[in-house]
Amino acid sequence: MYLHVHYASDVIAALFLGVVLLRLSLWFIREYKHKLCQLQYFHRIILQLYPGQNKTMWWIYALLSAFFAALTAVFAKIGIKKVDSDLATAIRTIVILVIAWTIAFAKGSVTSIGTLSRQNLLFLGLSGVATGLSWIFYFRALQIGKVSQVAPVDKLSVALAIIISVLFLGEALTWKSAIGAVLIITGTLILIL
Repeated sequence: MYLHVHYASDVIAALFLGVVLLRLSLWFIREYKHKLCQLQYFHRIILQLYPGQNKTMWWIYALLSAFFAALTAVFAKIGIKKVDSDLATAIRTIVILVIAWTIAFAKGSVTSIGTLSRQNLLFLGLSGVATGLSWIFYFRALQIGKVSQVAPVDKLSVALAIIISVLFLGEALTWKSAIGAVLIITGTLILIL
């Protein structure tokens, strides 16, 4: 009986935290919308001043993604001590939900929800399921293993994405991407063995 009560209290606490974070993000949007709009305006000015940057900015965003992914592993390892990995994933998901919706509202992207096709919704939903499962397994692996072992194995997703994109999306496999995938796999094996 204790397990059920304990589990129920965890669920209630997580839901309460979610509501608090959602209300906090709505307050933040209401209070700082003008500042967020100024940031968006500043970004548009930069793109107008340097029009070619829009096409080449992908690598800067990719580097920022890699940097924050590295921080994610370290922060998660510290934060997951003595915490159920599923609860840690749920808390992380709430934070990401708040951040993502804050950005979507600030940019005005929410107004285009009605234009999404069934295919968009299906594959975005499948992507969400894949992301959720990835996070659940990632947090469980971090709880058991070392960051220096788990993070490289997790980055095998890069090589797997190259292979899957060739097989299912029909993307061309260049020598450069094939060698890169092999090096990622080899590097991962070196780091974990």
